[in-house]
Amino acid sequence: MKPLSLAVMMLALAASSVAQAADGAAVFTQHCLMCHQSGGVGLAGQFPRLAGRVGAIAAVQKARPYLVQVVSHGMAGTITVDGQPIIGMMPPFAQIPDADVAALLNHLITLGKVPRKAPAPFTAEEVQSGRAAPALSATEVHALRGSLGI
Repeated sequence: MKPLSLAVMMLALAASSVAQAADGAAVFTQHCLMCHQSGGVGLAGQFPRLAGRVGAIAAVQKARPYLVQVVSHGMAGTITVDGQPIIGMMPPFAQIPDADVAALLNHLITLGKVPRKAPAPFTAEEVQSGRAAPALSATEVHALRGSLGI
C-alpha cells in the first residue's frame, strides 16, 4: 500500500469515528429537555436546573458516580435547588447507551457557570464502571445525593 493511500485511509477512519461519537446536546434534547428546559435552566419549584450544577458536582471526584446513578436509575424525593424545595421523581434512563450518557454528562458540564477547575470529561468506560455497581432504587439515589452534601 502506498504511503499516501494509508494516510487517506487513516483520515477516513478518524473522520468516521468522530461522526459516530455521541452528541450530548441531542441526547439532552431527546431525553431531558421536556423537564429541564432549554439550556438546562429547569423550571423553578418543579424541575431542577442542571446548568451550573452538573459541572460543579462533576468537579468533585467522589460525586461523579452519583451523576451516573441519577441518569441510570432516576431519583425520588425532595431536593432543594436555588432555595426552593422540589418534590419529584426523575425516571430512570438505563436504556441510554454508556457512550451517550457520557456525551450527555459532558454536554451538561458545559452549561451555565463552569467551575474554576473544569471537571474531567466523562468517558463511556467511567459510565460503564458506575453502572456495574449494584443498581440503586430511585430513593437510594436520593439518599446517595444526601450523603454527598450536594
